[in-house]
Amino acid sequence: MKIIRLDMGALRIEVEEVSAAYRGLGGRGLTSTLLAREVAPGCNPLGPENKLVIAPGLLTGTGAPCSGRTSVGAKSPLTGTIKESNVGGIAGQYLAGQRIKALVFEGRPPDGQTRILHLDAQGGALLVRNDLAGLGNYQAVAVLRQEYGPDSAVIAVGPAGEVGALLGTIAVCDREGRPARHAGRGGMGAVLAAKGIKAVVIARPAVAQVPVAEPQRFRDTVRRFARTLVEGKKALTTYGTAVLVNVVNEAGGLPTRNFSRGSNDRTPDFDGERLHRLAHQRGGTTGHGCHAGCVIRCSNVYHDAAGEYLTAGLEYETIALLGSNCGLHDLDAIARLDRLCDDLGIDTMEMGVALGVAMEAGVLPFGDFAAMQAAIRGVVAGTPIGRTLARGATFTGRTFDVERVPAVKGQALSGYDPRALKGTGVTYATSTMGADHTTGNCLPGRGGLDSHKPEGQARLSRELQVMSMVCDILGVCVFVGPVPETMPFLAELVAFASGAKTTPERLLEQGLQVLRIEAEFNRGAGITNRDNDLPAFFRNEPLPGSGLVFDVPVAELAALDFAAPEVEEIAAAARLPGFARA
Repeated sequence: MKIIRLDMGALRIEVEEVSAAYRGLGGRGLTSTLLAREVAPGCNPLGPENKLVIAPGLLTGTGAPCSGRTSVGAKSPLTGTIKESNVGGIAGQYLAGQRIKALVFEGRPPDGQTRILHLDAQGGALLVRNDLAGLGNYQAVAVLRQEYGPDSAVIAVGPAGEVGALLGTIAVCDREGRPARHAGRGGMGAVLAAKGIKAVVIARPAVAQVPVAEPQRFRDTVRRFARTLVEGKKALTTYGTAVLVNVVNEAGGLPTRNFSRGSNDRTPDFDGERLHRLAHQRGGTTGHGCHAGCVIRCSNVYHDAAGEYLTAGLEYETIALLGSNCGLHDLDAIARLDRLCDDLGIDTMEMGVALGVAMEAGVLPFGDFAAMQAAIRGVVAGTPIGRTLARGATFTGRTFDVERVPAVKGQALSGYDPRALKGTGVTYATSTMGADHTTGNCLPGRGGLDSHKPEGQARLSRELQVMSMVCDILGVCVFVGPVPETMPFLAELVAFASGAKTTPERLLEQGLQVLRIEAEFNRGAGITNRDNDLPAFFRNEPLPGSGLVFDVPVAELAALDFAAPEVEEIAAAARLPGFARA
């Protein structure tokens, strides 16, 4: 395995052996550890001192179930914190297959030209490609796949990132070559574009799967784990993540009209059942896997009423935030906005919340598809509303003097109102990366707790944040379950892949250590536990109907310090048998 460094100031590619400090890390574990060692926390996120790291997980490329995830890390221009944005698609498996542990982009080019990085078995090349500057992701990826072959994987920055939008994403191709998977959160697209990179093109590896140390034992565990996932995740396979529309609505936590309500009586217009029905009626599909080896297959391919491809991977968070949160209930309209955001390279979550804030201010009308479409296009066109939205929900709220701004540490909340899902609210408040549900989503019933009650939510969030970190380090999808029952499977897979003894406890300890590293980076950037809280309106403004407020004590949030808890506490709380410090 090797680390490839792209010195964009000198326009030089350097290949280095993996040091001992990084050898046992992958995914978010590697991106965050490298950033903490090599980047000054106080640096300008869009300046030459910041670095952007792309790293597949430890299991990515091996054939472990749902192990195609890739981490993209940098200091975020949106939050000012350390940041990891996680993405599916085929690029991570291709990088691992080329024996690349990480790509590290450093510096800034002296000439202002647009470049691509091409990687194959012979090495890498930086190539000037000014003809791609400003192209949407769909067009840019089509051009590159025509040149380099339909088997190539492409990582691309859309025009939003190129103009420096703080909600700019990095797109990754799915198996069909569509740039519909995104490292969406934290402005990673703006960081990569500031390095002068439009795209990374990766040749298909000669070997389909990364070799493992104990093939038979690894395959046996893969089969057992895959059977468990197939049986336990049928609703996700059938309906995709849109199955959560009704689940979260029934819990009273579906963001509606800028988080002013937690339920919406229009959900039959945009829920998972409707998506499933329309997708199949029109020649699309549900149960689609975005990369090889995904046994959950929660993605979808959504066509318009004429049967033409519209978008792939129409996810719950996009439906909730560009839809219900903005008063838009037409699934086709939401899908068109999803396609537009994918093409421009815009985070649908940050955009959905920023639009809701603008609607709260009366700048845009709720539910007006044409106005939303024009505003999103304005991010790249440079219209006044577009320039405001481009800087995210927090900036939009300040600009229009709005009090109800659903964001923490500069990042918008995702599709779960924390008054009804209090554990997720704890995660929003205490995550090292701003409001980020993927770091520990406490869905209804998780941990045996009532999500409407504050008791035990801080502890549950802490446990899930550690176990979610384990998934991110290994490169497995969070939908395998950051839960106690999953940890022994993951430990076996790591042990049989590496040939080294691994236990669930060691994985948890590693996850906790990376969280400590992230928290320490943030302290250097001036972000501490004093910032661990939600906007005041979540405590003061009851949800209509239920009367719920976010009432987890502030002291419990401030006390959730990842430098403090010991791994034995996490392991015991996770109810994993036989845990003791190894």
